[in-house]
Amino acid sequence: MVIVEEKYMQSVPPPPYVPNASTLPPPPFPGEHRGAAKPSDLPPYLLLKIVYMTFPQTPGIDEGKIERQRKTLCWLSTQLRLVNRSFYVACEHVLRSTYLPAYNSMIRPPYSSDPFPFSSSVSTSSVDTLQRETKVLDLFIALKVHEDVMLDDSSLHLEREDSFKDLFDLMQPRSRLEDLVRHYGVREAVVHTNPSGVNASASSSSSIFRVNNSGTGSASTSKQTSDPAPVPFSALSISFSPRRVGLVLTASGRKRTIVDVARTRDEKLEVTAKKLARQLKIWLSDGSRSSGIV
Repeated sequence: MVIVEEKYMQSVPPPPYVPNASTLPPPPFPGEHRGAAKPSDLPPYLLLKIVYMTFPQTPGIDEGKIERQRKTLCWLSTQLRLVNRSFYVACEHVLRSTYLPAYNSMIRPPYSSDPFPFSSSVSTSSVDTLQRETKVLDLFIALKVHEDVMLDDSSLHLEREDSFKDLFDLMQPRSRLEDLVRHYGVREAVVHTNPSGVNASASSSSSIFRVNNSGTGSASTSKQTSDPAPVPFSALSISFSPRRVGLVLTASGRKRTIVDVARTRDEKLEVTAKKLARQLKIWLSDGSRSSGIV
């Protein structure tokens, strides 16, 4: 039994107040107080490891391990990669490395392929890349993951043969050719990839330089420029067909074909890109650009 004296309790002074107590860290942790860590704060290699660990390693009750992993790939494509930039980069690494062999198997001769930005001579980041074929690969992945899950869920689902026709008949060779024009154009000093642009002196003309299969061509005469500046790659695109290819320039919201070359069906894209780069150099030397293009 403990006897507490009331007089003693009243004589105990209250604890002293500390000035600026709100700025002190909560015990028992020394130093500055930090907020809760988020998944996006993790280093990339650890976040990538977490993404890989989401793949099932055992079969389910009514589905096999491969079917469950295909559903996980679909989940990465449609949901997880949309969370933030860090998850987007990690998911794209997994998706692109997984479906690249299937993508390459559908490239039709004599076309070539190089969709990954790090294999290009010029790239900005994993998210925003100059490699235009990367977007075609991502479209292929979005379609492929959906088709795979539909085939696993129902035996009545029939994969359409023309599902990937537009991708590999038009979009893939066109985007690949644009990347090659950038590569050879930068080497020939007729294309630049500087976002801030370059100063350019120009003269007005609306002519089209045309070349046939023999390599000869003609162009309308125009004002000469002593040192033509390169054209920004962001303003260039390709009009693609099996027999002819055009280089399209976009300026002030308007598009016009500045170079047009003939090609054969079995001609490699690298050969066509070199012809376009050479004729673009001739077009620049002739001073055929309209003013205001940087």
